[in-house]
Amino acid sequence: MGKAMSALLQTGRAVNEGVSFLVFILLDLLDFILSLLFKVADFVIEAEWKQCSSSAVTSCGKILVSEKGQPTKVVRLTSSTKLLLEDVSDTLYVRPSLVSEISKTTVNEIKRLKKGVATSFTVEMLQGKIGRQQSLPVPRWSDCDCNTCASWTSTSSSKDTLFVHAAGAKGKATENVLFIHGFISSSKFWTETVFPNFSASAKSKYRLFAVDLLGFGRSPKPTDSLYTLREHLEMIERSVLDKHKLKSFHIVAHSLGCILALALSVRHPSKIKSLTLIAPPYFPVPKGEQGTQYVLRRVAPRRVWPPIAFGASIACWYEHISRTVCLLICKNHQLLDLLTNIVTRNRIRTFLIEGFMCHTHYAAWHTLHNIICGAASKLDKYMEIVHDKLDCDVTIFHGRDDELLPIECSYDVQSKIPRARVKVVDNTDHITIVVGQQKAFAQELEAIWNTSSSSPL
Repeated sequence: MGKAMSALLQTGRAVNEGVSFLVFILLDLLDFILSLLFKVADFVIEAEWKQCSSSAVTSCGKILVSEKGQPTKVVRLTSSTKLLLEDVSDTLYVRPSLVSEISKTTVNEIKRLKKGVATSFTVEMLQGKIGRQQSLPVPRWSDCDCNTCASWTSTSSSKDTLFVHAAGAKGKATENVLFIHGFISSSKFWTETVFPNFSASAKSKYRLFAVDLLGFGRSPKPTDSLYTLREHLEMIERSVLDKHKLKSFHIVAHSLGCILALALSVRHPSKIKSLTLIAPPYFPVPKGEQGTQYVLRRVAPRRVWPPIAFGASIACWYEHISRTVCLLICKNHQLLDLLTNIVTRNRIRTFLIEGFMCHTHYAAWHTLHNIICGAASKLDKYMEIVHDKLDCDVTIFHGRDDELLPIECSYDVQSKIPRARVKVVDNTDHITIVVGQQKAFAQELEAIWNTSSSSPL
């Protein structure tokens, strides 16, 4: 019986790998075709050639930087902050595939035959682009322009800060809590779940701040940002820590938000009272592996099964297929929300739909690569600092049925921060770890905050 089961599993894996190979070759070709179609559409509608992340010629305000023998990196010119090469993940422009290998071979052959021609052409194009300083329309033609998604464009002040949902104690609150949502989500992940379930005493003691991250929900979605870790952190600091003068605070973060939480803790070690991480996306990088590419393969393994791995692979590997999904679904999310309410007769709350769809493809694509993949080389250092220099309580929650991020991610974090307490919750996955058991989770959070070491506000 054991041998038969083992043979069946091996056969299933082989079938999955074979089918996946064929499917992703077709997707490679489809993404290439869509890249051409979007370039034409962008030019016709916006009168601007908007290049994809891997293009050699970049759009306004961006420059190419390369080292001898290495791929070029796209960075932007900015007066507000210095953008370092390490802020930009190479997975934005290097994602191995059959089409990319063929394209690379073709380009190398053309360069060999026409030495110097491509270089001078690129330089001339860059000089023209940077000199014109032409900006793309906001929102773009393929983005949603509803009142929710484009609310940040109404006033100049809202363009410089995140949308922050503040609740709880007013006036003389004794403590503060910062909530950071995960990828393609919004502050409603917290405000529609745990916020209503906090006790009266918690609401009178804590000031609760839930942010919409840069590019998501009601927050700004600029087309001239690369959505780097540095930019996300600076916006959180400006919108919450500085604006509300937080001297100390607890952090609760989910998924991608855990990376921001760890980075924020390192930037403000004396202010952190407790750190609660839910399904942290941490993959220890084996020696000799390139961190960004390794994490990309772990998060998005280019497999058709399980379905969540297939969805993650589409989102991570295919810039233009994922933009098509955003065009068809995110741009029309209000209609989908209406149809959902009609079909279900308003029997389910649709806040997850809004959180999932109120973003631009550009923001989601760059955040995914520059945060989840780009932070691969930084997380070990962050956790080392949390272990050595912070004395706050660290608690990690993970759903036992989480198919997106394995439980090992949380235990690997614990191996770096031994004092961290890991709690695996049965019958929950990446989302239902909070949604669906929000009352119990709210009580867990209150217990963590109450037992954390106190410090003056």
